[in-house]
Amino acid sequence: MTDFRASAQYQTTLAQLTEKLQSDLSFPAVVGISGAQGSGKSTLAAELVKQLQRQGIKAAAVSLDDYYLSKAQRQALAEQVHPLLVQRGVPGTHDIARAIADAKAVLAGYDVALPQFDKALDEPAAALAAQRLDLLIVEGWCLGVAAQPEAELTEPVNQLEQGEDKDGRWRQFVNNQLAGPYAEYWQLLQPLIWLKAPDWNCVCRWRAQQEQQLWQQRSKGMTPEQLSRFMLPFQRLTLASWQQLPQLADDTVSLDSQHNIHFSAN
Repeated sequence: MTDFRASAQYQTTLAQLTEKLQSDLSFPAVVGISGAQGSGKSTLAAELVKQLQRQGIKAAAVSLDDYYLSKAQRQALAEQVHPLLVQRGVPGTHDIARAIADAKAVLAGYDVALPQFDKALDEPAAALAAQRLDLLIVEGWCLGVAAQPEAELTEPVNQLEQGEDKDGRWRQFVNNQLAGPYAEYWQLLQPLIWLKAPDWNCVCRWRAQQEQQLWQQRSKGMTPEQLSRFMLPFQRLTLASWQQLPQLADDTVSLDSQHNIHFSAN
């Protein structure tokens, strides 16, 4: 996969965002980067951290994915609420209380030990050493997405919802999570930067490229069939993000199918 970071557009956008964060923020702060899978959230977060650290700002990045619950915890959710919750991904499968506590700790000037998650093992890994930060960047696939109106939950968006969530219990649980603790977390992420992918097909292709890299690095990962199934729970909220985030995001970075970008401050 071509390294899109080398493009002039990417470097220009990176410089614009770095300057904007420095000029607009009062530290300590917690910033959000939202975007569909494969859109480059973790890459942008890491690049921003590098740029800000060069300016003497104590910055770090964490992914919403790093807060995923363990297999055992998700299995318990699957048994208590709905079988689909055994898979990591949707709101309700994170330790959102810890995410909120970490963000509040940064904002209060306390040390924070950021979590890590091993996707190849599908289990939490050891946390990073505790540190006090001026700026924490949080990146995640559904950051900022609000609970949907009840009417929008009625119709399934794909075969997974149609076949495995016939009564809508899974959709309702996820929606309740968005309306509750996740909404509280989103409020702590100021500003919210949105990486706007062009369409769902691109998202699936980009995620497949990520999985290929995981296989190369770890010799572990999902087969194409497993990945296709894995993506289905993400579709509803990814589609919702295209409806909601144009109004909610503070800054938008639009991507084409080749990761070429255009930055606009909302």
